[in-house]
Amino acid sequence: MLQCIDLHIEQGNFIVSNINFKIDKGEYVVLMGKTGSGKTTILEAICGLRKVKSGQIILNTIDVTHMTPGQREIGYVPQDGALFVTMTVAENIGFALKIRKWSKTKIKDRVQELALLLGIDHLLKRSVANLSGGEKQRVALGRALSFYPEVLCLDEPLSALDDATKADIITLLQKLKNSLDIAILHISHSKEEAKELSSSILYL
Repeated sequence: MLQCIDLHIEQGNFIVSNINFKIDKGEYVVLMGKTGSGKTTILEAICGLRKVKSGQIILNTIDVTHMTPGQREIGYVPQDGALFVTMTVAENIGFALKIRKWSKTKIKDRVQELALLLGIDHLLKRSVANLSGGEKQRVALGRALSFYPEVLCLDEPLSALDDATKADIITLLQKLKNSLDIAILHISHSKEEAKELSSSILYL
């Protein structure tokens, strides 16, 4: 369960305030709003990448407002994917696990499990730099899900994809929604995406 209580975030002259919502385990919530309304700012605050001036972020009854990103254990796919282009697909997916000092055997098993789930097991030895946009999104999802997060945050994961690839990733996200018992917060500006994927929609 993820809950934001009276969040107030300031970035220079830009202010986002009075943010209140709750996402239960198993829910897929799409956050919508105009460009510049603060959607990404809120997501970054939830993930620990932006400071909160006041208010609380609660994850499974624990106040994580001032914890580091690593302490929060929240999976995050930024808008540009932020993959390591000098690494292979397998190395990208396993990166967070290596930091958490998992054994090589456990990392290999988890990477293989996610690659099969995401349909990229044939790409594991490939360099990320040589992948298509849709393939890169699948790798980014794998990396975000690698450590069994309680919450998955997606920042406009479909915005840079062509229509055919977008349809494929929507199908994949629907599959994840039905197979993973986690809370998902997805930023989008598309009502069509929201209708196809969400359990509920939040508007800024």
